[in-house]
Amino acid sequence: MDDAPAAPGGLPATHLQWRAEALWRQLEPHLPDLSVEVLARAESTNTLLLERARQGGGRRDAPVTTPGELEAMRSRGRDISPLGSDSGPFGRRAGDTQPTLLVAEHQTLGRGRQGRAWQASPGASLTFSLSLPLAPRDWSGLSLAVGVTLADALEPPEPGRAPRLQLKWPNDLWLVDVPATSTLGRKLGGVLIETVAVGKQRMVVVGIGLNIAALAAGPALELSSGFASLQELSPAASAPQALHSIALPLVKALRQFEREGFAGFAPAYARRDLLRGQRASTQDPGHSGAALEGRVEGVSGGGALLLRVGTSLHLVSSGEVSVRLVADEPGKAG
Repeated sequence: MDDAPAAPGGLPATHLQWRAEALWRQLEPHLPDLSVEVLARAESTNTLLLERARQGGGRRDAPVTTPGELEAMRSRGRDISPLGSDSGPFGRRAGDTQPTLLVAEHQTLGRGRQGRAWQASPGASLTFSLSLPLAPRDWSGLSLAVGVTLADALEPPEPGRAPRLQLKWPNDLWLVDVPATSTLGRKLGGVLIETVAVGKQRMVVVGIGLNIAALAAGPALELSSGFASLQELSPAASAPQALHSIALPLVKALRQFEREGFAGFAPAYARRDLLRGQRASTQDPGHSGAALEGRVEGVSGGGALLLRVGTSLHLVSSGEVSVRLVADEPGKAG
């Protein structure tokens, strides 16, 4: 456990109280040999943990994939183990796959889906990654399971009340405005999941970025998805408080996903599905490059987006496409 609020390189310290030891005591029974680390500054927590896993496994060029890409590689019969075998070149070491929760108070080169930059600022954002060995039978829908777990932890469901935290497939948390505006909502956070082989196991790195407070700078407010912060939902929210709220549910959800896959999370996801019933535009899942426009009918049992185009139902898999909303046209059927 490392709690390091002092900022290097002249960066002003935010003096956040992370209570890393308390967090470790809460999580360690579920993740033996867990390390909890807080850095004042890092380029990317996901990149740092992936590099550690690669070096520990003895292969610095081990391919990094998203769960969707991993499933596609397996379906094509490609070997995804290091060096085409079940063991690394230097054998196994006990520390190669030890779970790590890594927090960066200031993340300078954060990455979102498809390599997009993630805007973050000290104290106004929560950026962290959790790495651990994971062996589900099917990786499909993992980002959706993580997203709904975060949403339920930050805004517990209330019977008879529509949630304000909703999920934009495949990996974004959006805040819905009340009363409703002309847009569906604004982006509050995102999930980036990557995997890498280490010896006989596969490490998953789950990266989380959440906007905690409004940013003073203007550019963030000009994002196409808008900008929302957790303090709009809970005025007393802070980065450490949010981390303590979501860390244990996240760990439990990953273990549940390992046992059950996406099926155990599907009903909760349906309650927060931002796109269901909306018209959307996306690239052809068959990689023809053609644009598809239709109406979203939720997600499949494996977490793929269901897009109705005319009489055809298309399954859009995570990691392959980018979904963008399009304006609904009067009299135009999906």
